[in-house]
Order: sequence, then structure tokens, then C-alpha cells
Amino acid sequence: MRIGELARRTGTTTRALRFYESQGLLKAPRAANGYRDYGEEDFRLVNEILTLQAVGFSLDDTRPFVECLRSGHESGDSCADSIEVYQRKLAEVDACLAKLGDVRANLAAKLTAALVRKPRCELTTEEP
Repeated sequence: MRIGELARRTGTTTRALRFYESQGLLKAPRAANGYRDYGEEDFRLVNEILTLQAVGFSLDDTRPFVECLRSGHESGDSCADSIEVYQRKLAEVDACLAKLGDVRANLAAKLTAALVRKPRCELTTEEP
């Protein structure tokens, strides 16, 4: 299939597909006329890339999953390198959640302190 069809089928752009190729994630052979000739394997690879990016993976993070599929595995996360990326990303998310928990606790403490202080100023509105 040509690049436009692959882009349409995967819901991405031809520009993105060319970028993936420039980054070594796609390797489309050229037809006699010079056009890229993508197959169903490329369709699977692009879907894997897009799915992983949708959950926050960088393009570089997708490499082990793409390589795993390329090596013939049914799933991109069947290989040890892919599992390592999952573990690293999960640790990053946990760290972000912990930081957000600290921020939330700090805000809640400030709100509680503000609510118990007396006197409170009242907002006034001026009448025209």
C-alpha cells in the first residue's frame, strides 16, 4: 500500500510516517516507480507506535516494541526490552503521582489554615 493509504488507515499523516521512517521505525521498500510500498506489518507497527504515544510514550520509548514486533512476536510487549520500558514508565508515573499528592496535601493544608483564620474579609460589590 502507498503512504497515503497507510496514513488514512492508521489515522495519522504522511508527514508522520516519513518521520517514523527517518527515525528508523519504519522501513518501507520502494516500488519500481520510487513510491514507498508498505505492507500489513507496517500497519501493525504504526498502530503500535500510535497506541504507545497515546498513553504518553515518547517515540524513542516505542523502539523496543517495534523491534519486538519486527522480530516476529505476536505482541510488541513480548520482549524483555519492552517490559523494561513499561517498568521505567510506570516508575515515572508513580513519581509524578507522588509529587502531585504532595502538592495536593500542601494546598489542602493552606486552605484549611485560611478557613480557620478570623476575621475573614468579605467581598463587597459596588452598586452603580
